[in-house]
Amino acid sequence: MTRHDDGPDLAHRRPEGVSDETVEALGSLSKALETTERARGHLYSFHQLTGTADLELDRAVELLRKAGHPDWAETVRTQVLGRNVIPGHWTFQVVEAYDTTYYRPFKDIEQAAVEELADGRDHLYEAEMKEARRTAGHPDHTARPGTGPGPGEGEGGDG
Repeated sequence: MTRHDDGPDLAHRRPEGVSDETVEALGSLSKALETTERARGHLYSFHQLTGTADLELDRAVELLRKAGHPDWAETVRTQVLGRNVIPGHWTFQVVEAYDTTYYRPFKDIEQAAVEELADGRDHLYEAEMKEARRTAGHPDHTARPGTGPGPGEGEGGDG
């Protein structure tokens, strides 16, 4: 196999004139966005876990009443159930504010940088790292799907 036949698809090849420094900078920007994606996932976990806990409080209030503790049931109902997690906000509002204020602008800027500086080609840093680390000709080190033996063979590849 030649490098052209076994290399990355066109979408993962560095465009003409894009420097090593630009590829590294875009890789760093992408890594930062990926970390933000993970943080956003944790924020959604916080949202869902808090909501689940709040719904369980309905059961706790009912059980406190049945157990003969109406004052505690009322305290939980009025002081905790449905409470804001930060002043004026339930968790869905925290998620919305994060998305609007931080996540979407970050994502838009990362995409604009890739569009302008690398002709819209994502993950160039990773694609070049893969090329440097794989063993040419090894069936489990192919550059892209459909270029080696096994499942997916012959499913097309981008030349």
